[in-house]
Amino acid sequence: MWWIVVLLILIGIALLVLEVLVIPGAGFAGVVGFAMMVAGVWMAYTRIGIAEGNIVMISTLVLNVAGVIYFVRSKTWKKAMLKTKISGKVNEINNDNINVGDRGVTISRIAPMGKALIKGDFVEVGSMSEFIDQDTEIEIIRIQGNKIYIKQIKDS
Repeated sequence: MWWIVVLLILIGIALLVLEVLVIPGAGFAGVVGFAMMVAGVWMAYTRIGIAEGNIVMISTLVLNVAGVIYFVRSKTWKKAMLKTKISGKVNEINNDNINVGDRGVTISRIAPMGKALIKGDFVEVGSMSEFIDQDTEIEIIRIQGNKIYIKQIKDS
């Protein structure tokens, strides 16, 4: 009978760790893990005895608290963290370089946002109403903040 109680509690703890480290937010593994630990403690009280149930309950609480303290104090979280930095930036428009009326060419499809090459700079641009295909000549019609709006140059 002891082995069932211990197995329920260990599987419950493993599911809680799985919930925290591998599938956070799902909730299912954490709820099932907690329920298994409660079932283990309940089984110890009902099948083995009151004194043994108290020992199992206190041991389970101590094990959980010790696990939380260990994870918080150790470098476990640093090992699990994503350490990459995002170095990409939104258009930083140099007012001296890019102005309304400048022309360029699209390097991706503008639907309604995309990339264009204007005066040697790759910038993110947007179309006011139409989709513009790749390798199409364009003209800047408005600059608002860090957004550049363009139109397609129609062949005459």
